[in-house]
Amino acid sequence: MEAVQYKCPNCSGELTFKPDKQAFGCDFCLSTFTEEEIKQACADAENSIPSPEALQTQQEFSEHTNVYHCGSCGAEVICEENETATFCYYCHEPVIMSGKMSGDYTPDKVIGFKLTRENAIEKFKAWCGKRIFLPKDFNTDTQLEKMTGLYVPFWIADCDMKADFMGSAEKIRRWTSGSYRYTETKYYEIVRSAKVFTDGIPADGETKIDDLLMESIEPYNYNDAKDFSMSYLSGFFADKYDVDKAAVFPRIRSRAAEAAKNVIRNSIVGYDRVSARSENYRILNTKWQYMLLPVWFMTYRYNGEVYSFAINGQTGKLAGTPPLDKKKLALFSVGFGLISALIAFLIGGVL
Repeated sequence: MEAVQYKCPNCSGELTFKPDKQAFGCDFCLSTFTEEEIKQACADAENSIPSPEALQTQQEFSEHTNVYHCGSCGAEVICEENETATFCYYCHEPVIMSGKMSGDYTPDKVIGFKLTRENAIEKFKAWCGKRIFLPKDFNTDTQLEKMTGLYVPFWIADCDMKADFMGSAEKIRRWTSGSYRYTETKYYEIVRSAKVFTDGIPADGETKIDDLLMESIEPYNYNDAKDFSMSYLSGFFADKYDVDKAAVFPRIRSRAAEAAKNVIRNSIVGYDRVSARSENYRILNTKWQYMLLPVWFMTYRYNGEVYSFAINGQTGKLAGTPPLDKKKLALFSVGFGLISALIAFLIGGVL
């Protein structure tokens, strides 16, 4: 007797039948599906057998990448075989060679760097120039030497969604006739049901990089994405992902649901007030790509804390929280207070 095993269309985890919901559920990403939805998703799935070209790329990736391990923070740094990693760009501690990288980590796509190191440093210095309470050595040449061209691992998700909305709406009209004021309220039932497709939602697959920092330098233009080639790694470092699809799926689901919600809400126009009774935004199928995206990355250690900064290596968008030199701030406050007191004294003397 032939057994049928269903896989989750979102994260490829194993599906089991949930009697309480009378539906198939995934224990990894917590998605649920009806039997009809699962059959449709399986019918639409692409052939998962790698092509000979993909297998060759995996072999090249395995043979020509080195992996370095940081004994301090646990980061794993990937670089092309001719590059030598000497320090961890997260904690600045030395790293040691730990072997070759498995071909299973071969990316599907890559967006190459458009910003040179000089471009990135120029943008960073301009950003620092607008801030007056930075530590003395924050943007010195010694510190800027630690700026690293890094390919960050990202999961890119295209989601097919089912959006359902039920609620009520009101149109209110007010007018005055003679000495009377009138208000007319019309009530409406609002129902929306739609299929929504979200394209290219990113989620970084590295636990050591703050998710908000990576979201802050979005978006990337996927039109520049190319099939992965080892040549892109030359002169740069790359991170090995340590967060799989199932683990990033809650972030993907949240962003996809918000996008679908905006689509539905934007279709409800012409009313003065809208109230939702029920909203449901479900992902029925997810197509994934594993992509390396370019980031100029720098960390700075100050008073026992590590501050991280990132520059989108394609667009130049910069994000990060700068450290505050409290001595500079205190001196400024004292100076400002003395100047204010002197001005007040002079004005008082004149009066």
